[in-house]
Amino acid sequence: MIPKRAKGGNDTAGLLFYLYGPGKRDEHEDPRMVAAWAPWVPDPARSAETTVGDLALLLNAPVHASRGTIPAELVYHVAVRLAPEDPFLTDEQWGSVARAMMSAAGVAPQGDRWGCRWVAVRHAGDHIHIVATKVRQDGIQPNLRQDIVRMQQLARRFEVRWGLRRLTSGDRTAKRWPTTGETRKASRRHLPESAREQLERTVRAAAAAAAGEDDFFARLRSSGLRVAQRSGPGRSAPTGYTVALPGDRDRGDRAVWFAGSSLAYDLSLPRVRERWQVPIPEPDVPPHAFWQTLQHNLSTASGSLGSGGRQAGAGDVAALGDLLVLMSAAAPPLVEPNLRASAAEFERAARAPGRRDLDGEARMLLRSSARLLVSSARSAGHNDAAAFLGFLLALVAAVTAAQLWHEEQGYRLQADAARRTGRSLLEAVELSTGASVETNSRSRTRRPGPASPVPSRSSLLTDVVTRALPSHASAVLVDPAWPVLRRRLIALERLGFDPSSVLAAVATRRELGSAESIAQVLVWRLDGWARARGEALDTRAATTAPPTAGAKKTAGPSAGANRVPGNGTEGPRRGR
Repeated sequence: MIPKRAKGGNDTAGLLFYLYGPGKRDEHEDPRMVAAWAPWVPDPARSAETTVGDLALLLNAPVHASRGTIPAELVYHVAVRLAPEDPFLTDEQWGSVARAMMSAAGVAPQGDRWGCRWVAVRHAGDHIHIVATKVRQDGIQPNLRQDIVRMQQLARRFEVRWGLRRLTSGDRTAKRWPTTGETRKASRRHLPESAREQLERTVRAAAAAAAGEDDFFARLRSSGLRVAQRSGPGRSAPTGYTVALPGDRDRGDRAVWFAGSSLAYDLSLPRVRERWQVPIPEPDVPPHAFWQTLQHNLSTASGSLGSGGRQAGAGDVAALGDLLVLMSAAAPPLVEPNLRASAAEFERAARAPGRRDLDGEARMLLRSSARLLVSSARSAGHNDAAAFLGFLLALVAAVTAAQLWHEEQGYRLQADAARRTGRSLLEAVELSTGASVETNSRSRTRRPGPASPVPSRSSLLTDVVTRALPSHASAVLVDPAWPVLRRRLIALERLGFDPSSVLAAVATRRELGSAESIAQVLVWRLDGWARARGEALDTRAATTAPPTAGAKKTAGPSAGANRVPGNGTEGPRRGR
């Protein structure tokens, strides 16, 4: 929820006629009042006796009656808008928002019958307009100091109450949302996104891939954008830049330009330049070692991410964000949509408030990995499923490290963005796992048969294997015996055990690196573990989705006092 002060002026009636009217292009739908300074105020849209002009006279009455100084700008105008993905609110909910906003702003404090007069008008599903006159009914001018700050703080509480997208106030990392006019312009042209959103995505990709300033501007132009550089007086180097989409023009047939800083907080030219102040050598990695090198870099970076302090951590997450932006170009087509979604989710997590350092081991490794993606993506071994899966798992670990760092710094919204990114990446892991298992099963089957379906997300336990076997997870998940092991893990969960803890316990009995099929060895160990405890792993019932983590175990013949005592390696029960 975003409260924003709009242009006020001195024409109360003119503004009300616009809000109650059809709009500039008939975009206003059923204009109506949802709240006012008093319950008796008539709504011109619902009253045959009251006109919009009459409502303007009521609002202006304290101004005309005042004997004191009249403000130079009489009208106070605030628009309160929802995020694009938020559900629409009812008129009653919008009325509550308007009353609380006017109280928080100091226009009409709650319980003060002498506050300013105001009305809230709704003519669209996703926002309202609040119009007030800046003279109280006792003739005094209201104290509007820090009004937007107080309304922003109030908006955060409404977001929690109604499950809206939780934004932030004042850390300068929020996304620059398209305006209503930009969104409607895209809709009229039947475009999937506004010009601002398309430009932001294109400029971010160019900044992540560029090796220097000249390369950055060349990539912008090669992507089809119009680019203009700005230079200050007496300076040869540019101090800023603007971009525009070809064909995007205003009413005066002039190109619509956007400065980099107006697209996103971290796309101003000084912020973009930070990527190149520490030179990164061009990597020289053979195609067969492409994914392994990326996995090694990510694993090493995860261990030191944020260890150099707040400014170093801010640089680390920014470099990780660049890597996520670039990775879809080298990924197999099956998971490319998931990786694009992951990059979009992590965008907020890549922007930490305040300054960011350029040095540090994690940042250098991540930047080097980004250069490797740019220079070697076309020669990557797309058919090396195990190596690519290892890279994805390392990427999940890096995003988790970023999430933990944000939580330690108190950056709640950035931590939430990293958490959503991790879930999106796990979906990519599961898709890769299903495809790899299917491919390996076909290649090892002597007689051709029908294709095995890729397992659904609900039946995969990749997160369990990742936690229990971090060093062997990629090999296990592409092993032809993985579906058999997965059914054992689901059966364990149905019995009430934590499959991750049990799997980790049996994995430590002896080394696994020399096994031809690690998944098959783990199946044998789990079967032995279950027999030693009098359990029966019913894999026939494990073909459907496992219960949630909070599911209770159903009592059976092997439960209670008849259980065979363990030898100290029994995994802990799930919490009940």
